[in-house]
Amino acid sequence: MSTDTDRIQKRVVLRAPLERVWGAVSDATQFGSWFGVAFDGPFVTGRVMKGKVVPTTVDAEIAKTQEAYAGAAFDFTVERIDPMTLFSFRWHPFAVDAKVDYSGEPTTLVTFELSTVPGGTRLTITETGFDGIPAARRAKAFEMNDHGWTMQAELLEKYVNRAL
Repeated sequence: MSTDTDRIQKRVVLRAPLERVWGAVSDATQFGSWFGVAFDGPFVTGRVMKGKVVPTTVDAEIAKTQEAYAGAAFDFTVERIDPMTLFSFRWHPFAVDAKVDYSGEPTTLVTFELSTVPGGTRLTITETGFDGIPAARRAKAFEMNDHGWTMQAELLEKYVNRAL
């Protein structure tokens, strides 16, 4: 984990094959299932996606916490897809206030990097660009996403292991 104010980084070894983890992070339907979002189509490099928060299907307790944001819409731009190694996207972090137009703000870059290791797949989730977020909401966005990525890594682990 990083203490840098511009970057959040989480590393986890998932006891699942690379192919399974890759599908979970690079397929919009699978991603949405564990993450808790419904997308308007498949992930395609350069595509601006519309997402809507829906509770995760992986953990009932976490789904309850997500219900407060159910229906919240957001944009998600697929930045890069390097099969079996890297998936990245841009979004507005912690953009949850329906009364605020976040479209004029800079986005952060979220990267999922995967590699095979003994016993499974190493996943590194990195979100960068917080220093560009308006000062009035930067600290809260960083705090919420730092906690959020810890939770999402746990959800992803449950997701990739439930069907094995």
